[in-house]
Amino acid sequence: MRKVYPLSVLAYFLLAICAPAQPKVQPPSAHTDHRPVLVCFGDSLTAGRGIDPGQSYPDYLQALFDQRHIRYRVDNQGVSGNTTKDGVARLPQVLALHPAVAVVEFGGNDGLRGLPIADTRANLDRIVATLQHAGIKVALAGITLPPDYGPDYIQQFNRTYTLLARKYRVPMLPFLLKDVYGVPGMMQSDRTHATARGNQVVARNVLALVLPLLKK
Repeated sequence: MRKVYPLSVLAYFLLAICAPAQPKVQPPSAHTDHRPVLVCFGDSLTAGRGIDPGQSYPDYLQALFDQRHIRYRVDNQGVSGNTTKDGVARLPQVLALHPAVAVVEFGGNDGLRGLPIADTRANLDRIVATLQHAGIKVALAGITLPPDYGPDYIQQFNRTYTLLARKYRVPMLPFLLKDVYGVPGMMQSDRTHATARGNQVVARNVLALVLPLLKK
């Protein structure tokens, strides 16, 4: 039996179909923010895995900028689980932001998976070269591996950042988690990612790294 709708219901649907679409109210857009952009480009250490929104190191770096009246907008382009190969694939997305400065933090996931160091170096090289070619100032943030990966592999892994920094003449922070790793209250239970407190220290580390690159 065909269901008969009351006239009031039919009228409601007709109005919904025929009424002109209401314009959506857009939130404030980055396109209306004319500050130069500093991109934090990396993996879960940049993204802020395991902590609440607003507690990543790029969030705290923005707070430090604001406190010091440094007119830059920090854009967090960290993606958990990314390798250097993923970073290469995401370069167009970062270039589309037209950043003035990029802090590049990749390699940890390559090392933890035991990927060939030659591949990691080639991918990081391409990331830095591509960003520089686009006129973006680059800073490198390094990371290291647990001792059970063996001294030879770790030494070659760590040397990757030194070689690239020297080749492209970019500032480098040898260890992103300096003064954080192994400090009580600074690391999450996975012993890999910083807590909110730890990320505040990381932000100060990165601030010192990028200050010479910022327009006065």
